[in-house]
Amino acid sequence: MASISIPDENRTLTDVEEIRTFLEPFGIWYENWDVEGRVGVDATNEEILEAYAPEIDRLKEKGGFVTADIINVTQETPNLEELLAKFDKEHTHDEDEVRFVVKGSGVFHIHPAEGPVFAVLVESGDLINVPKDTLHWFNLCDDKNIRCIRLFEEMSGWTPHYVEDGVHVKYSPLCWGPSYIQQDGDIDPVVKL
Repeated sequence: MASISIPDENRTLTDVEEIRTFLEPFGIWYENWDVEGRVGVDATNEEILEAYAPEIDRLKEKGGFVTADIINVTQETPNLEELLAKFDKEHTHDEDEVRFVVKGSGVFHIHPAEGPVFAVLVESGDLINVPKDTLHWFNLCDDKNIRCIRLFEEMSGWTPHYVEDGVHVKYSPLCWGPSYIQQDGDIDPVVKL
């Protein structure tokens, strides 16, 4: 289940309705879909797309998306560090970035035009969009494992447009949540000092 960290306000949101209400003014959708029993751990990409076809079709209609695919990243992914380096710097896209997490976890850091930087931890079952032209960056959690459904208006819109002197350097890529419980006295796991 997703959670939001707003490090500059020393605040974390974990309630689903609170998360949706917080994200809505930024044009960000949040949904949580059933994963248990829907697809097996070793399901093929085609089986995953077929299992979630009704949701994918609904999102295609809602957002004008024309294609969906699966990205599967693990520690064994060739050139993993180079791949991750494409997304861990502040950037925008020419279309919405939509991800449904089938397995694994990661953090979308959002830098809205109005309001503080916030980070959305997404885990298995979470769907999020980052609206086009929204400053953001993405980090995988420590296990470097994520499998997602991605939706696109067109493949060329997925190209990142990096910003000079991005604020990403001020924020740590660390995850938090049940497997990343912060102990009393620990430094906020999202902000670098």
